[in-house]
Amino acid sequence: MYFSGVYTALVTPFAQDGSVDFRRLEELVDFQVAGGVDGIVPVGTTGESPTLNTKEHLKVIEVVAARAARRCRIIAGTGANSTAEALELTEACKAFGVDGTLQVTPYYNKPNNLGLVRHFSAVADLGLPVVLYNVPGRSAREIPLPVVAELARHPNIVSIKEAAGSVDRVSAIRGVCDLDVLSGDDSLALPMIAVGAVGVISVASNLIPAEMAALVGAALKGDFETARALHLKYHALFGGLFIDTNPIPVKAAMAMMGMIEEAYRLPLCETTEANKAALRATMAQVGIL
Repeated sequence: MYFSGVYTALVTPFAQDGSVDFRRLEELVDFQVAGGVDGIVPVGTTGESPTLNTKEHLKVIEVVAARAARRCRIIAGTGANSTAEALELTEACKAFGVDGTLQVTPYYNKPNNLGLVRHFSAVADLGLPVVLYNVPGRSAREIPLPVVAELARHPNIVSIKEAAGSVDRVSAIRGVCDLDVLSGDDSLALPMIAVGAVGVISVASNLIPAEMAALVGAALKGDFETARALHLKYHALFGGLFIDTNPIPVKAAMAMMGMIEEAYRLPLCETTEANKAALRATMAQVGIL
């Protein structure tokens, strides 16, 4: 297993003027390390990568990698729907000492199977370990199983993040190749591990890193009684963090806890007061507020 355990899909904190709050960012990294996560994923979906310019995108990864150096692993979000852009971002991140790169399915342009193979392979040829990111709900394109199997033969393609909401996909992938699977949904981390996944890229661990590390650690050791108890305790939170488009609810929750300012960049914006009230109630229910 190249990447296993809990990897936090870290939010990108903004100041009220819309700039990236790098002081808060370093504090968030320290919080994750103290919580015992195995790694951090900066500038993925939860890190609002679509609204960062290239300079900001790379600076966030550089700051996270430097702050976390030798304390946990870093999988840099450097995917794009332009292969040239994905190559540019990934090549630049090699200088930061990251441990791997998360590569989303090219969104909007919906490449065919051959295009998918060539795109991911081109990034993998740069030398960094690649985690494929299957999220058809955002990309409008699934990575089909034959493509996964073909890509798994590339020595630098080591894992796939499954965020399609299907536990069956884990079994299907394991049936055609030996690629490691990471859950892309907190609520499915336990059932996915039960059928062969090796961890989760987590949104909830922005709030509860130690608890997610305990849940996933227990499951990977086969202690499903402990893992199930933690899963059930925080299950309402897992759902509550998707009461609106990610990462709006998790940033709202972190603001309630005093961790960050509640600030977004358009087209993302704050959720409704009703949603905030429901989220606040869920956080109180699970004991984090």
